[in-house]
Amino acid sequence: MQDSSELWRTWLAEYGNRLMLFARQQTRSEADAEDVLQVALVKTWKTHLGAPDQKVLSLAYTNIKRCAIDLARSTDSRRRREDESHRQTGEMVTWFELPEDDTSRALQVALSKIPKKFREVITLKIWGEQTFEEVGKALTISPNTAASRYRYGMEALRRSLSLERLEIEL
Repeated sequence: MQDSSELWRTWLAEYGNRLMLFARQQTRSEADAEDVLQVALVKTWKTHLGAPDQKVLSLAYTNIKRCAIDLARSTDSRRRREDESHRQTGEMVTWFELPEDDTSRALQVALSKIPKKFREVITLKIWGEQTFEEVGKALTISPNTAASRYRYGMEALRRSLSLERLEIEL
């Protein structure tokens, strides 16, 4: 029989990429996503000592969202303080990473153009492989709301990708 730490390693190997993708959707940078994911996983582990089960995944998604909100609030407060003290230095530039291949880049750009409430449901449903019930728990919304946001989000994503294709052809 595997010990608890081995079960968690196996669980993380299986779900880590999905969790990281969701963390990227919730944060402003790759470094923030990594930090949020790490803090959220520690909170998840502390809350759910013992072997991981299916409930742990929903809890992890919920913790990622909460940690991202906390980080954003903290970052916004710090940025306001810095802006106030550095008004003469000009505008700060935010750098971000895009995927290397054109398809992934186009999809990420299109995702960034749709409202966050749709984007997070699509991310959890498609890449997180969550049911609408699990998405609802993670985002503290009803499963019906999750399903509606998914439908509206997919339509918005289709429109965004169609417009982008049209712009390229022109």
